[in-house]
Amino acid sequence: MHVLNLGILAHVDAGKTSLTERLLHSAGVIDEIGSVDDGNTRTDTLALERQRGITIKSAVVSFPLDGVAVNLIDTPGHPDFIAEVERVLGVLDGVVLVVSAVEGVQAQTRVLMRTLQRLRIPTLLFVNKIDRRGARQEEVLRAISARLTPAIVPMGTASGLGTRRARFTPGLGPAALDVLAGHDDTLLSAYVENTVTDGLLRSSLVALTREALVHPVFFGSAATGAGVDALLAGIEELLPPADGDADGPLSGTVFKVERGPAGEKAAYARLFSGTLHTRDRIPFGTDGAEGRITAISVFGHGTDSRGDAVVAGQIARLWGLGDIRIGDAIGAPRKAYEHFFAPPTLETVVVPGPDVDSGALHLALTQLAEQDPLIGLRHDERRQETSVSLYGEVQKEVIQATLAEEYGLGVTFRETTPLCVERLVGTGQAVEFNKKDANPFLATVGLRVDPAPVGSGVGFRLEVELGSMPYAFFKAVEDTVRETLDQGPHGWRIPDCAVTMTHCGYSPRQSHAHQGFDKSMSSTGADFRGLTPLVLLEALRRAGTRVHEPVQRFRVEAPADTLGALLPVLAALGAVPQTTETRGAGCVLAGTVPAARVHELEQRLPGLTRGEGELESVFDHYAPVTHGTVPRRPRTDHNPLNRKEYLLNVARRMGG
Repeated sequence: MHVLNLGILAHVDAGKTSLTERLLHSAGVIDEIGSVDDGNTRTDTLALERQRGITIKSAVVSFPLDGVAVNLIDTPGHPDFIAEVERVLGVLDGVVLVVSAVEGVQAQTRVLMRTLQRLRIPTLLFVNKIDRRGARQEEVLRAISARLTPAIVPMGTASGLGTRRARFTPGLGPAALDVLAGHDDTLLSAYVENTVTDGLLRSSLVALTREALVHPVFFGSAATGAGVDALLAGIEELLPPADGDADGPLSGTVFKVERGPAGEKAAYARLFSGTLHTRDRIPFGTDGAEGRITAISVFGHGTDSRGDAVVAGQIARLWGLGDIRIGDAIGAPRKAYEHFFAPPTLETVVVPGPDVDSGALHLALTQLAEQDPLIGLRHDERRQETSVSLYGEVQKEVIQATLAEEYGLGVTFRETTPLCVERLVGTGQAVEFNKKDANPFLATVGLRVDPAPVGSGVGFRLEVELGSMPYAFFKAVEDTVRETLDQGPHGWRIPDCAVTMTHCGYSPRQSHAHQGFDKSMSSTGADFRGLTPLVLLEALRRAGTRVHEPVQRFRVEAPADTLGALLPVLAALGAVPQTTETRGAGCVLAGTVPAARVHELEQRLPGLTRGEGELESVFDHYAPVTHGTVPRRPRTDHNPLNRKEYLLNVARRMGG
């Protein structure tokens, strides 16, 4: 039996989890369909998910079709939990993207579809809720074509829209031939010669869907089951089964990590090649780590069950890899772990309650960050504060509730602030020589910093001979450079920068007579790690840096007569409208707005637009801060900007 790893994606409240329940019921895996409102669905297992009626963590269930074993991954729809979706995309063979027949194409739907197209993941669309009042067919199809992709193939027609009698009748219409022929030369030739057969049309549909060139559209209702059988048939016929050589070299990817009641780690992994057995010792990650598999649980027939092995194409839970992290490769890396969505652009400081132990809080936050690598933790030892990076306010509420319910820790948060970056204005260089001036370290380090293109990352190169000192010292400088660039002169990360080592020198290994190595006379890696931040921050100071804040691209749909009230508020929030388009009684306004003001815009929009406004926003770029005081971020390092303080801190850390 073939395996298909299938993702269910959607904007929040489009009915994604309800569709998962219906698919499991139709496939005979569950006897009763759970309800999101009642909190008894198969995939929303967290207490918090059941209380709030939203998916927070991705979940895996499975069901059999005639010739395919489907591993279905239900993902969150709320944009604050987009990181959960990101981790799943790299392990999928195909996707069902759910769209509401009532609300139509929504903000998150567009973000997801753009990413699916960029990654060329075969995608079926399921227009849900045809039984709800206000359900539309032709309008939704036009919106999908205009806002998602024109390469759609309606797989039938819906009738009885807006009633419990709503039905979906499968059948390819004339429009299918036009869309398919635009991508298939063989079909186009048959069309010209009037020799198109149903078989040729169907085979073209299958091939083009699996190549992610066209996207079949089904209509139905997860609540009543209308159209679900047609969707199941489409999943089996149109989406490609998992490939992979069970006898090939071991290669897989971890997309989820969770902890059991006793704190043990379980890693969810997709195997792309090879076979993994219990008690196998395997390499994982990028740091040369190894671990022994103590147990394997393979998904199939509705749940996962213990097994002795997992083979290429399957998804399994693995135990025994204590240091495993999300995104780690198992065995040979298949490809570098990619970020498909923008990183978090907000952060907040966690404020422990009066009876909360700081050590217990730090441990709990570390475990949460293990399960969500984009919850970036930043601990300030001097102030005894921990800050976390965020996508939005809902995520903050979920972290607060999780700490209270799972760890018994009551916390609050400070005001959410934008997560800025620093960019170089010019070029700067600095050098400190071994045994000269006030340099207390047995090392010579000279560095030059140059601006680098946005997105290029941090580059490190040498203008000195590689053999002029031990390689370990060069490595100590490079590692410290990358670590130090996490906090520029204003305290923000410098993401793009070219750093060149211009000078180097060291004191060779020495010893007293008849005694061993004397580190007070000989250079060590600690000397280079201690000196590098001082030199680098001086070079950065001379180059100059400018703080940039995150900016979102927004799109507002609202009644045209509310534009007069909307524009002044956008201006007050620092938004820059760029295009305005009138569509009958409505209008579409697009532009940019500082990320820090998006939440306020979300809160004020309903009142400005009689509740009819719809906002969609996505990270676009970082822009120089031009208003108010330039934001500074408290440092968490030994403060190399203050030489005296830095040297005292380093001496205290080294014990003398």
